Amino acid sequence: MEDNKASLNCTFFEVRDYECDMQGIVNNAVYQNYLEHARHQFIKTKGLDFAEITHQGIHLVLIKAELDYKRSLKSGDAFYIQTRTEKTSRLKIVFHQTVHRVRDEQLMLNAKMTVTSTTSEGRPIVFEQAKLLLND
Repeated sequence: MEDNKASLNCTFFEVRDYECDMQGIVNNAVYQNYLEHARHQFIKTKGLDFAEITHQGIHLVLIKAELDYKRSLKSGDAFYIQTRTEKTSRLKIVFHQTVHRVRDEQLMLNAKMTVTSTTSEGRPIVFEQAKLLLND
């Protein structure tokens, strides 16, 4: 099953105890960390390196996060995040991400994360390699 998911730009995780809140479920803020890591891994699958892009003076900055929580992950749950992209303007790319629990393929979260490119001073800049991030 994992090989199938890997071809769909999926990143696999397992919930750690310390990521859960008093209710025994993953804290809502932790999902942002999962999603960020999955975006960075997605960028790597496209032949780019997030750290190198930043070193070149281009910052890919999250400017909007829309998270629709469906169900809760719990400690020990194995899950994966599927990522696809859409270019919405010369400066913006939307990462559409879904979180699925492995054991039953249950959809846990839908996310729409909008990213833009800026210089290190925060000025908008066209990221020429953005086309590499777009789904075929």
